[in-house]
Parts: sequence; C-alpha cells; structure tokens
Amino acid sequence: QVQLVESGGGLVQAGGSLRLSCAASGRIVSINAMGWYRQAPGKQRELVAAITSGGDTSYADSVKGRFTISRDNAKNTVYLQMNGLKPEDTAVYYCNADILSFGAYFPRTYWGQGTQVTVSS
Repeated sequence: QVQLVESGGGLVQAGGSLRLSCAASGRIVSINAMGWYRQAPGKQRELVAAITSGGDTSYADSVKGRFTISRDNAKNTVYLQMNGLKPEDTAVYYCNADILSFGAYFPRTYWGQGTQVTVSS
C-alpha cells in the first residue's frame, strides 16, 4: 500500500508565502516524476509544477518565477514553495507521483488527498 500525504495549506494574504509538502510512504521501490496540481472551483485540474527523479523541473506559465518545486529523495518527499501568492492561486492543491511499489511490474500514478490554499486580497 502506497500513500501520499500532503500538508502545509492554509489561508494567506496576497503577496504572502506558503510551503506545501507531500510525503510518500509504503512499500516503495522507486519514485519517478513527482508533481503538484491544483483545482479551483468550477475549473479543471491543472499542472502547477513537476520534477523528475534527476531534479529537472517544469512549471505552468502562471507560476513561473513565484513557485519552486523541489524533492528530497531520501525522504520520498516533494515540496512546493509558493511566494508572491495571488488570489487566483486559490485552489485545492494535489500532489502526485509515479511510484513503483513492491510486487508491481510497472509504476503507477498515486495522488494525495489535496490541501486547500486560500489567498485573500
């Protein structure tokens, strides 16, 4: 059984910062790409940032220069540092990861439960 558990969401004023964490646990052999998505009310889930096992990163245009994704492979954890937050960043943020677990032939994508980020103007 593999789980992703997120933490770090909350309410912040515009211009403020938050740091999200997502820890993977369970019978894990290896973790490939990890990422953060978000879903605002009435909108589709969108990719915010992603990071490969080697540390290569990519970002949505809307967050470039403000958000930073990183990972600690020893802790099976991915982070999202969010600076210069705007009201339009308000959403539920989900982490995901491509994980090969013990007993599996191929990696599969796992999702966290989501954490609410609310930015007030």
